[in-house]
Amino acid sequence: MSEDLIAVIEEQERRLVFPRFDETDAWALGSLLVGLATGRRLPIAVDIRRGEQQLFHAALPGATADNDAWIARKVRVVQRFAASSYLVGRRLAASGKTLGADLGVDPALFAAHGGAFPVRVNDAGIVAVVTVSGLPQADDHALVVEALETFLAKP
Repeated sequence: MSEDLIAVIEEQERRLVFPRFDETDAWALGSLLVGLATGRRLPIAVDIRRGEQQLFHAALPGATADNDAWIARKVRVVQRFAASSYLVGRRLAASGKTLGADLGVDPALFAAHGGAFPVRVNDAGIVAVVTVSGLPQADDHALVVEALETFLAKP
């Protein structure tokens, strides 16, 4: 099961690549995520950042400051390991490892839990991270993937 899930997430990361990504795209993608979550009454926070610059942030009803802390921890995983936080976590679980000192990271600052996804641009690599926090990790990840698929399907 875990190998199948890992293969699915790896395929998502290969497929969900942008031709370009700027501040306008961040606003549109973040707004799309907020629209999906609002329609479903999901208690989440949404964040898109390029390096240290926060391009988009929204906290919906039911989200708390704790969601912002989780976002920061998930983003660090994507930035450190160049993969979605869910993929990193599933790979670690499959190998019987945890995120910690043996990997050179402080688990208080890093969280390999689903919800943070790399924004990859063709011929440029990872340029940003889009993150959702507030749901179980598989659901956080699925919501981000749904939004990316919808966004990238637009002409």
